[in-house]
Amino acid sequence: MYTQIYILRFPKDTSDKPFIYQLVKEYDIEFNILKADILLQREGVMIIELKGSSKNNVKAGLDFLKGLGVQTERLAARIRRDDSQCFQCGACTGICPVGALYIKRPEMEVIFDAEKCTGCSLCVPICPVRAMEVSLDKDWVLPEETVMK
Repeated sequence: MYTQIYILRFPKDTSDKPFIYQLVKEYDIEFNILKADILLQREGVMIIELKGSSKNNVKAGLDFLKGLGVQTERLAARIRRDDSQCFQCGACTGICPVGALYIKRPEMEVIFDAEKCTGCSLCVPICPVRAMEVSLDKDWVLPEETVMK
């Protein structure tokens, strides 16, 4: 599965269109709306997690949105682990949907692979010592062109 988080900015003339329905039906994309500010006849903003069986599903869905005039940006959340806090309990490994957190055997060491991390932040509240943290700085919002190549 390919999972990424995006910021959608849509013009006021698309605020009443069922584009999320189309993403599910036509492009076989699962979604999780993380935050939304949508009012009829006004510009809207939505932070949404999109999950497709492949990168191509998500890219096709994003192309559909762009055709409607929706601006899309990948939200690249940065997840960090404070190694001085982490005591290697492994609680985070069971919740990570993409395998960015896993147990290295036979050492039984908890490994964090930042390259695999999608920034979903599920690991943050599950960590008993709060060794995992998320940063959503504006510097980490990437233009779509740098992501889907």
